[in-house]
Amino acid sequence: MSTAPKTKNTTDELPRDLSDLAAAIGEMPAEVQEKLNPFLTRVTDSTRRRRRILTLVQEALGQLRLDMKYLMFDLEATRRERDEYLQQLQGEDHDEYDDERADD
Repeated sequence: MSTAPKTKNTTDELPRDLSDLAAAIGEMPAEVQEKLNPFLTRVTDSTRRRRRILTLVQEALGQLRLDMKYLMFDLEATRRERDEYLQQLQGEDHDEYDDERADD
């Protein structure tokens, strides 16, 4: 079961602090930017990766909850069917017992 794509891609959004840091680095002299940009890129990439992972985990949990609801429904239906069959079997057993007593 797939879900419809979301209208806003939250995995591409960065935290405000990280955006502010990128802006502050952008205002620094070129030689400082060259030193800091690789670190900023790694932090930005890892932040996006964590967001994607979090989104995947949330979707998986949602699917698991839905699957559990289906399983609980199926379990209840199976129990009802079992109980009905047991009642039918018990009714047949009583009928056979009554037939045997009538033969005696």
